[in-house]
Amino acid sequence: MGLFRKKLKQEHKVMLQAERAGGELLPEYHRATPECPHPERWSMYDSMTAEAEVLEFLSTLVTTIKPELIVETGAFLGVSAVWMARGLKRNGFGRIISCEFDPVVFAKAQEKVAASGVAEWIELRNASSLEMQVSGTIDLFFSDSELGIREQEIRRFLPQISPTGVILMHDASSHPGLVREAALRMEAEGLISVVLLPTPRGLVVAQKRAGRR
Repeated sequence: MGLFRKKLKQEHKVMLQAERAGGELLPEYHRATPECPHPERWSMYDSMTAEAEVLEFLSTLVTTIKPELIVETGAFLGVSAVWMARGLKRNGFGRIISCEFDPVVFAKAQEKVAASGVAEWIELRNASSLEMQVSGTIDLFFSDSELGIREQEIRRFLPQISPTGVILMHDASSHPGLVREAALRMEAEGLISVVLLPTPRGLVVAQKRAGRR
């Protein structure tokens, strides 16, 4: 029977691993890259949620730039949304719209958000980032969904992103390089200005060029 057992999706496998870990902080195990030769110096909760240090960065970024509207793609278990919501709670205003396409993962994210103590700051949607509609000007955009659609997401939402807003793209390391190349391609076209932070999985920090003064 084992030969015919349905193979678990990667997201579901990591979700189960995260459940078994019970929130324990683990050493980051992404492979070393030229820009980040010692990934073990960072920590993680699981291999899909942003590194623990990046989560701290997200929360601090929210308290630093005081966004009214945050849009996140690829909520996974809702951990990064919760960390950003803690920043909103400290600010006393703002909201997060976060989407997760996989209905099984979305249901687990709902549970995590509901138990977080900051659920009132988060609107979690079971939707595709390439289809969901968002009203208003986006002050912080965090792209963390399927690797192959990150560039499409940025291009789709770029007109709504404030010229003074911040664009983040996770998983932008030189391995596998897909997100990194997408960010640099958009920079070469003059759409955004990019800084590549040398974290284990890589993080793009960018701003749109249109409308800057």
